[in-house]
Amino acid sequence: MLNLGHGFQMLGVVKMPSLPCSRLQCRVFSQFFRHFSKSRLPVVIADPFNPNVNEVIDVRSPDEYKEDHIPGAINLPVLSNIERHEVGKLYSEDSFKGRIYGAQLVTKNISQIIHDHVTEKPKEYSPLIYCWRGGQRSQSVAIVMAQIGFNVFVLEKGYKTYKAKVKECLEKLPTQFTFKVLSGPTGSGKTHLLSQLSALGEQVLDLEGLANHKGSVLGWDINGSQPSQKWFDSLIVDRLRRFNPDKVVWMESESVKIGKLHVPSVLHKEMGKSQYFKITLPLEERIQHIIQIYPDYIENFQFTKEQLLKLQKHHSGSRVMDWITLGERQQWPEFVEALLTEHYDPLYSRSQRKHFKSHATEVYLDSLGPEHVQPFLQRLISCSLSEVKDVGSMSA
Repeated sequence: MLNLGHGFQMLGVVKMPSLPCSRLQCRVFSQFFRHFSKSRLPVVIADPFNPNVNEVIDVRSPDEYKEDHIPGAINLPVLSNIERHEVGKLYSEDSFKGRIYGAQLVTKNISQIIHDHVTEKPKEYSPLIYCWRGGQRSQSVAIVMAQIGFNVFVLEKGYKTYKAKVKECLEKLPTQFTFKVLSGPTGSGKTHLLSQLSALGEQVLDLEGLANHKGSVLGWDINGSQPSQKWFDSLIVDRLRRFNPDKVVWMESESVKIGKLHVPSVLHKEMGKSQYFKITLPLEERIQHIIQIYPDYIENFQFTKEQLLKLQKHHSGSRVMDWITLGERQQWPEFVEALLTEHYDPLYSRSQRKHFKSHATEVYLDSLGPEHVQPFLQRLISCSLSEVKDVGSMSA
């Protein structure tokens, strides 16, 4: 007895009965493929942001997906990290055997994908599927889903097409927006103000949030890591594409690098030409704010010490050791004040002169408490660009 449906059972598509004779087998096969020939085939498209899809599926390996992917895409790999390595190694030795082994693994994994992810999808389900270059991995999944009856799209040349689109967007999108930039020395509450602007419905591009770094030698997330440069670029494009070009985009002044990541050149250039607001906050308020937002650096001072030692290329060894001594004694207000006045403030002044060409509107805040911040932000939002330019300074 021959079970004709075995291969299709592996794909999770259809279950066929065992058949006793070859003539009946041929008849059933004929009817089976006649039915499938009337089904849809995947549609190859070149737009990774096609609005007609309701889900994006990245079928590359988890490691490939982790490095970068289309924002919002889910990862349904047809080959695991280990399987991809094994297939690649075998293919380099014997391409034919590599293809056979790859087909075995892919069909097995597609069956699992259909079972776990597709079984409950409605007929209107319309995914966009992509792999590294729009080849066998994406096509293998797309054909099965299309034959089921879904309206399936495959990204032409896969991830490579998407990255080309990201590069194009990074060159064009920043020039389409009006940016307003918050600047000010370390501890001025720029990130806090951006979050409050976002809560008020303003468009905010928080580069430090996307980079998972506060933009200084003590800006590393102790419990996390920075994304790859590719994923950082993807996140920036994703945010810009969501913004309305007719509305202002608020952001924080940044140097060309945030930790290990580079701010895209066109975006940084536009930032440097934008109107920016220099926040002036009393030193005592800055000190308290820094102590409040950097608890991990206080609780894990050994890590902080290791970061401070890196500053010996900019300062004398004795000065750096003075800072470390204050920290080891847990004299946190004195420790923060020394770092601000002896390192961060001079560094900020040099950076502003280098990167910003336009005149700053000085903003005076007595504190970062809501009683001061909220009225100020409302006034800032309500001011037109021309009105703000005419105001030499603002206070709140």
